[in-house]
Amino acid sequence: MSPELLKTFFPTENGDISPVLKFLAKGDNWQSLIYPETTTAIEAVAQQIINCPYHGMTKRMYLQGKIQELMALQLAPILADQCGLQPSPQLKSSTIARIHYAREILLSRLENPPSLVELGELVGVSDRTILRGFKDLFGTTVVGYITEKRLNQAQEWLRSGNYTVAEVANLVGYTNPAHFATAFKRQFGIAPSECLLGKKSV
Repeated sequence: MSPELLKTFFPTENGDISPVLKFLAKGDNWQSLIYPETTTAIEAVAQQIINCPYHGMTKRMYLQGKIQELMALQLAPILADQCGLQPSPQLKSSTIARIHYAREILLSRLENPPSLVELGELVGVSDRTILRGFKDLFGTTVVGYITEKRLNQAQEWLRSGNYTVAEVANLVGYTNPAHFATAFKRQFGIAPSECLLGKKSV
């Protein structure tokens, strides 16, 4: 990746490459190369990029997110080593792959997600491992992850103008419209009805 392209990722306030990433900007000097270890988690993200299920703008958004996830997975051990940081107890690569698989299951079943115990049985790890894995890999709880993705999907459907608020609430798994409205406003700063009318999120 050229220095000019690299600095578009996580730039400093003046637009330069972040100091912790400058070691990647080698220019024409190819005498020193970096080969991050390819883990199961990295392979899983690469496969998700190759098999992207979306099209158009949604595909672009999905791939941008996956590229950043891939960069984070590759750079995390290198940056931790450079800064002398001791990472939190590492999950095994096989466990990481199972946590990513659990996330894909949740994404495919947002309207009716499995319980933690059921999810653990589906991917072959304990519910406690899933809880820890989500916190370590995605920085959130399982419930927090499901809620965020449900509401993001709800916002897309509302802005499409093809559904009512009640229909969207039901589609993303909320049986109580009031609970849906409360959660939606907490995440986006506007009510679902305002989103339906085209008001921008706060």
